[in-house]
Amino acid sequence: MQTRSDRIAIVLNAAFAPSALEITDDSARHAGHSGARPGGETHFSVRLVSPLFRGLSRVQRARAVHEALGPEFAGGLHALSLTLQTPEENSSP
Repeated sequence: MQTRSDRIAIVLNAAFAPSALEITDDSARHAGHSGARPGGETHFSVRLVSPLFRGLSRVQRARAVHEALGPEFAGGLHALSLTLQTPEENSSP
């Protein structure tokens, strides 16, 4: 059985062809907060580096990720902390 993290990775890899993708389940840090569930898998941090973000504002990038993950939000995903960069931004000091 796939975890939510696995499903997020599959969707983001297919949608954005990232050169880097890191997904961290932060659910334990949000226990007792709004949207938290006993089984976790509700709050995630995502770092995604993709050339498809070139020319997009920070808001446009976030909207694209949220749209791609729409089914996960409908199924219990509550919150994402996003770091979304182009390869050029990722290599900046």
